[in-house]
Amino acid sequence: MIVDCAHYQDGRRQHEGAMPLEQAAAHAGQGGFVWLGVFEPGPEELASVQESFGLHELAVEDAQAFHLRPKAEQYEDGTELIILRTARYDDEREEIDTGEISVFLAEHFVITIRQGIASELTGARSRLERRPELLRAGSAATLWAILDQVVDGYAPVVAELDRDIEQIEATVFAGAVAPTERIYSLRREATDFYRAVHPLLAVLTRRLQTGRAPAELLPYFRDVHDHLLLVNEEVAAQRDLLATVLEANIAVISVEQNKINLRQSATMERLTVLASVFLPLSFVVGFFGQNFGWLVSHITSFTAFLVLTLCGLLLPCVLLYVWLHRRHGRPAPPVPEVGSATRLRP
Repeated sequence: MIVDCAHYQDGRRQHEGAMPLEQAAAHAGQGGFVWLGVFEPGPEELASVQESFGLHELAVEDAQAFHLRPKAEQYEDGTELIILRTARYDDEREEIDTGEISVFLAEHFVITIRQGIASELTGARSRLERRPELLRAGSAATLWAILDQVVDGYAPVVAELDRDIEQIEATVFAGAVAPTERIYSLRREATDFYRAVHPLLAVLTRRLQTGRAPAELLPYFRDVHDHLLLVNEEVAAQRDLLATVLEANIAVISVEQNKINLRQSATMERLTVLASVFLPLSFVVGFFGQNFGWLVSHITSFTAFLVLTLCGLLLPCVLLYVWLHRRHGRPAPPVPEVGSATRLRP
């Protein structure tokens, strides 16, 4: 879908509204340059653009694919293809939406093909149209306007990632367990964002070093490069910080698991003590509960019943108490110090 198409000459837009594709191709060789903006075109529409402006088939094929990294390609006819990655933070989902802009840059025309909702360029066009002194520099001015808007759009994403990381960091370093899935998700988003930012540095550096930009636009391209360098450093620091937070969260999880294991061990110890107490008592009760002749004939009075039953119950308890007391009160064997010599008896 063609969003806007305009012919610029002497630093100004030559008409109101968008031109048809055929008219734009005709104006491309009559001085100035044409800026054609297309959003998610279909194969037929893209073929029409290719035929009208004589684009290289490999360049058009590149514009149809979604790339993970920005890049720049120069073709024999002088047309340059610059692929940019855009980013936008969605507050509701707390995730980063990405898009892509393919810029076909030639002396007499600029074609921008946008993919994804995070690739809006209306602001860049309006801002450039208010700067006739930059439009007079030619089609390269549009590349600066696009790069400037894309890089400026990175700053809010960095700020929102910082906020999310600070929340996770505060949770982890307070000793609480943070959702590991959320940390992995943030690290994946930071990595994808880094892939969009870092390769673009090489594209801008090459353009500045090879002198492809007009002299009057060099300060503006250097300003974009400086902003991009700052964003790149911040994103790299966020990746490292998320790796540290992930390790710290794993350590907190290990501590919590150890606490659970200790509580389970203490519970099992109490249950073992109770079982040890009732085991001999159950044996005594079961023994005296047997209905055989000697036991029935010898327990003929209440006194005999008390002596046999109470002694039979109390004696195992006393013996068990003494054994447990001696077992817990026994000192642990001394641990020899490191480096000390042990003398053996002959």
